[in-house]
Amino acid sequence: MSDTRRRVKVYTLNEDRQWDDRGTGHVSSTYVERLKGMALLVRAESDGSLLLESKISPNTAYQKQQDTLIVWSEAENYDLALSFQEKAGCDEIWEKICQVQGKDPAVEITQELIDESEEERFEEMPETSHLVDLPPCELNKLEEIADLVTSVLSSPIRREKLALALMNEGYIKKLLQLFQVCEDLENTEGLHHLYEIIRGVLFLNKAALFEVMFSDDCIMDVVGCLEYDPSLVQPKKHREFLTKTAKFKEVIPITDSELRQKIHQTYRVQYIQDIILPTPSVFEENFLSTLTSFIFFNKVEIVSMLQEDEKFLSEVFAQLTDEATDDDKRRELVNFFKEFCAFSQTLQPQNRDAFFKTLANLGILPALEIVMGMDDLQVRAAATDIFSYLVEFSPSMVREFVMQEAQQSDDDILLINVVIEQMICDADPELGGAVQLLGLLRTLIDPENMLAPTNKTEKTEFLSFFYKYCMQVLTAPLLANTALEKTGKDAVVGSNKISAVCPDNFQTAQLLALILELLTFCVEHHTYHIKNYIMNKDLLRRVLVLMNSKHTFLALCALRFMRRIIGLKDEFYNRYIIKGNLFEPVINALLDNGTRYNLLNSAIIELFEFIKVEDIKLLTAHIIDNFYKTLESIEYVQTFKGLNTRYEQEKDRQNQRLNSVPSILRNNRYRRDARVLEDDEEMWFNEDDEEEGEAVVPPVEKSKTDDDFSGNYGKFIEAKKAVKESEDKENLPKRTSSGSLKFTFSHSAGAANGTNSTNSKSAAAPTSPASTNSSSSKTANSPAPVMTKQAGLVGLVDYPDDEEEDEEEEASPEKRPVLDHKGLGKKMSVCFEFNGATVPQLTE
Repeated sequence: MSDTRRRVKVYTLNEDRQWDDRGTGHVSSTYVERLKGMALLVRAESDGSLLLESKISPNTAYQKQQDTLIVWSEAENYDLALSFQEKAGCDEIWEKICQVQGKDPAVEITQELIDESEEERFEEMPETSHLVDLPPCELNKLEEIADLVTSVLSSPIRREKLALALMNEGYIKKLLQLFQVCEDLENTEGLHHLYEIIRGVLFLNKAALFEVMFSDDCIMDVVGCLEYDPSLVQPKKHREFLTKTAKFKEVIPITDSELRQKIHQTYRVQYIQDIILPTPSVFEENFLSTLTSFIFFNKVEIVSMLQEDEKFLSEVFAQLTDEATDDDKRRELVNFFKEFCAFSQTLQPQNRDAFFKTLANLGILPALEIVMGMDDLQVRAAATDIFSYLVEFSPSMVREFVMQEAQQSDDDILLINVVIEQMICDADPELGGAVQLLGLLRTLIDPENMLAPTNKTEKTEFLSFFYKYCMQVLTAPLLANTALEKTGKDAVVGSNKISAVCPDNFQTAQLLALILELLTFCVEHHTYHIKNYIMNKDLLRRVLVLMNSKHTFLALCALRFMRRIIGLKDEFYNRYIIKGNLFEPVINALLDNGTRYNLLNSAIIELFEFIKVEDIKLLTAHIIDNFYKTLESIEYVQTFKGLNTRYEQEKDRQNQRLNSVPSILRNNRYRRDARVLEDDEEMWFNEDDEEEGEAVVPPVEKSKTDDDFSGNYGKFIEAKKAVKESEDKENLPKRTSSGSLKFTFSHSAGAANGTNSTNSKSAAAPTSPASTNSSSSKTANSPAPVMTKQAGLVGLVDYPDDEEEDEEEEASPEKRPVLDHKGLGKKMSVCFEFNGATVPQLTE
């Protein structure tokens, strides 16, 4: 149905007495067999679905408001409204409704819903009593009129009769003329009666009366009547405020007289509702529902009329971004857009989409980038409010803009960095603006709203952009306030290893807490981006400096950050924590807290309790090995004893497993110390490192327990098949400063085969047949441990029964040499590392 006359918006009134949009469609009045009567049907213009099916009941009260609205109630708390695009369409449907109910289309309301007792009394009334008899509009009758208006408010049918009487006789304008007379005569009693009369007329809740009372020639007199509240000693001066104090500012001259009148009317009616009228009681809440609707639909009209005036908006944007515009003018322009965006919240979703897209096309985001960097606090605050409307409406639109800006702009000024800087530089002692901006940043970097099917790469692209261009700006205050000075290589509990300046300024502490809150959010919702950043910047160590802060809330924020990292149970994070000995600041904070039973104490205990309950073996072993002597005295909780118990149980299980492995691994032949490489060996391993490149895995402390050996041993056995494929190439890397893999061959001083440190290189490289045959008599019947590195794995593989293979190795120069570990009284030990962790040496 393409007839624009029947184009409507469907609204329902929610529990908060606000109108919710249900969609746009076309209305018709049709006989519905299922409902046994005429009904109003609204079908969506987008897909033809049924938005509304409402039977026109003979007892339902329909109201016609502002020539384009029809409002009615279908149940006790279910109000509906149809907003027509054209007055002609509204008139057509109104005639259909009046025809079904047998009413004259000239009326503004068909009837009122009444209870049974009221209906019975109404049926008993004679035909001549359809209207209330109003007293003559004279000064000496004001008290009688006031009593009449007050008495009808409790009766729905009498309220309706009074409203019709006031409309038919033009009574409102006569009353307002009396008000002017009373003011001239300073008739205080008459003015008090007029206050009661006008207040009662407003509570009649009739749109037709509002149209008269809020017209240009009447509204100021209505406000005047409401100044003379009998309960006040002196009358208020509302008219003086509206005419002198509250000035209408036009940032750009509005030429449309209808739009100007609508803006004035809406402001004044809003003032009456919010300022002049008292807060309605529970029993009066519904008395002003029509007044709320009147304001709501006025705002819809204002936004629509402004949006359609493209020249007006273009001129506003041109002046907003013009460098020649003075600060006062720019402040007014920004405040105009703030109010404009606030009014847009009354639009239905489709129209709101069009509204914000119009603003985006006109350049609202580049304009905000300019004004958010201004020194004027009011301008910045208003710009922040506008930015919040845009982010809440469409985070994707903002993300798309900032990424395009990074590609197209030559300077380093990016909108999102401007937002971060405003958050950091907030002058408010309570950081109210910073908290608001933090919420907007969280919305922008939240992966949950980056799942739009139209742009599946949005998450990856934007997060890569954010960590490349913006993260360093966000963390700059944190890094600046946690400068480290290392005074020793090894950590000892209780040592003053790190000296750092913790911020004692309360406002700085608050800011760091906000930054940590956002970083904690990143740990929870981002994956490798934040992980790489933490590893590269050693960020957790810097954050834990704040555990020394005198502000407990800041120490708790730092602890929460670490707790989220440990909560991921990520192996990389765990190794990073162990390598940096990052439990030391936490345990020192626990000890410094002493016996105080507070939130900090509970949060630290909960951290260790989580490690115990989740049985994170790597962290458990590290804590027990390094800190248990310090913590075992804490007995008011069983957390640390429980950690030790888990540690001992795991150790026992590993020992049982080791007892079941082949004979070559039995009899406690494991020692954890590694001999220092001699100069030639060191040089050879360094050369090998250059070929291999550095490992990605961060280095880990060598104090790994035997618990890890069994797990690595399983991986060594899995690599058995890969040995034959890699026999033609042997690379034996040493551990570099970045934690790459290494292993060392250390020989006894009395080796009988004449091998010394100068030829250790030959032990890992293909040799000549002669050199191989020199020990063939002993190696033919010996199992040969073979060292291999395949895809980042160093493996020790034993072939106890492969005698024929050993013979082939003797004959072929292509095979690697067999390392004899039984003959000629030689003792050999093999020490190597897997992913930065030392594996115990094997000696024979």
